[in-house]
Amino acid sequence: MTFRTATRTRVGKAVVAAVLAGGVLLTAGCGGSGNRATDTSEGYAPAPDGAPAPVLPDGGKGGPDRDTSGEEKRDVAPPADYLSTFALDVDTASYDYTRRLLKEGRAPGRHQVRPEEFINSFRQDYPRPEGDGFTVSVDGARPGSVDAGGGEGEIKPQTQDAEGYEDGDWSLVRVGLATRPTGREADRPPAALTFVIDISGSMAEPGRLDLVKKSLGTLTDQLRDDDSIAVVTFSGEAETRLPMTRLDGNRDRIRSVVDELEPTDSTNVEAGVTTGYDEAVEGRRKGATNRVVLLSDALANTGETEAEAILERIEDARREHGITLFGVGVGSDYGDDLMERLADKGDGHTTYVSTDEEARKVFVDQLPRHVELRARDAKAQVAFDPQTVQQFRLIGYENREVADDDFRDDKVDGGEVGPGHTVTALYAVRLRDGARGHVATATVRWLDPRTRAPHEESGSVETDAIDGALWDAPSERLQITAVAAYFAESLRGGFVPGAPGLGALEERARALAGSTEDSAVEDLADAIEQARRSGRY
Repeated sequence: MTFRTATRTRVGKAVVAAVLAGGVLLTAGCGGSGNRATDTSEGYAPAPDGAPAPVLPDGGKGGPDRDTSGEEKRDVAPPADYLSTFALDVDTASYDYTRRLLKEGRAPGRHQVRPEEFINSFRQDYPRPEGDGFTVSVDGARPGSVDAGGGEGEIKPQTQDAEGYEDGDWSLVRVGLATRPTGREADRPPAALTFVIDISGSMAEPGRLDLVKKSLGTLTDQLRDDDSIAVVTFSGEAETRLPMTRLDGNRDRIRSVVDELEPTDSTNVEAGVTTGYDEAVEGRRKGATNRVVLLSDALANTGETEAEAILERIEDARREHGITLFGVGVGSDYGDDLMERLADKGDGHTTYVSTDEEARKVFVDQLPRHVELRARDAKAQVAFDPQTVQQFRLIGYENREVADDDFRDDKVDGGEVGPGHTVTALYAVRLRDGARGHVATATVRWLDPRTRAPHEESGSVETDAIDGALWDAPSERLQITAVAAYFAESLRGGFVPGAPGLGALEERARALAGSTEDSAVEDLADAIEQARRSGRY
């Protein structure tokens, strides 16, 4: 749980504007965010008209020998304390698996709770771009007490020495990124999907292989005639059951291959992934979205059971052939850590399913959407203003951190984002006493999936936009984001300023579920109730 504390610097306002590392400073309107799309093929974002050239995180000034509006040239890079940089992540497996564990009366390990995956499991209210790329929205609110009755609404103390928090003026700041939803199904590129299916003995448990088979049968009906599928299975060894095959005229053959799958013995994930990627490379289609879909409980017990050797194979295929990984976890016992590391290295993401309803959501709603990409190697960088911000912490994203200097290095991996996705980052931010004005600028950088040209978009927020009370905030989606973050931190023994007890948090979630008529928020309230009743938190 890393805190960064900003110290005052003796620089003029013009240089402060340049120091804020989004490369672009934008004044927020009444909604608290501003946007500017930038093609950064030359490696930097131009400053707004009339503004000095930006000072970039690597110490550059927006271009070689660039001057700062007639002033003396400066080689001043913003201290790292002012910057927060991470690869985008749309995973949800941690939240989905945690809900199952709590429902069964079990507790997740602290390392299994990734707050960003809790937060990103819920719909958001961000505006969408008209074209490809992202919108960037930044808003926030001040945490406050929750009236839940019975004393459970009391706020935890602001001073938490073990966590690095200090008494002060705290706010939650939400950075929201959104892509345009997919257009007509016919407009997306064809898909070449290699399904790597675990048929080990543990997959015999109800809700594992049977759920996978049913889901793939449904997906076969959803994909287009010009899409292609390959099927690889693994237990002690791996076997190609179906080479890359177009669906046109072959749907019955594909269904037959899936229907014949039966569980056998041990789990050699290494063999499955290696053979799956070999098959994906062999059947790779130019102009298509080439992807490996791993369906497994990820409980490796044969072959290479550590991630490193498997990761190396994925890395080569990703870099050389652009083949990415989508991990779908199943089972009451699930190797969450291995699956998540595989997906991260494979420039992909993970989800978890345990019911027919969840499987349909993944294979019918999500996977066809993931076939198309809006962004490759997407990274975000948030630059906090040293004049107004004293301390901040990004909630979650610990395993997605990127060095600040690597933000504009397009050789450094980011995350893949498809159409209609939102990515949310929530910060706890402590303002300086009496500070007013600019708080932060958030910038997202990504590569065009087709041309690999880099682009950026930025948004910013002022103190006026984060002054309101959280539970009175006009955005109910901001409130849901806070509930999810508070819950995740409670489960892993962390703390966020303004966090209520689980009783108050459950009541707030129930109220939000009712006002939004969102069943996913009702599920969140149920999970909080189960955690509270367990007595562990």
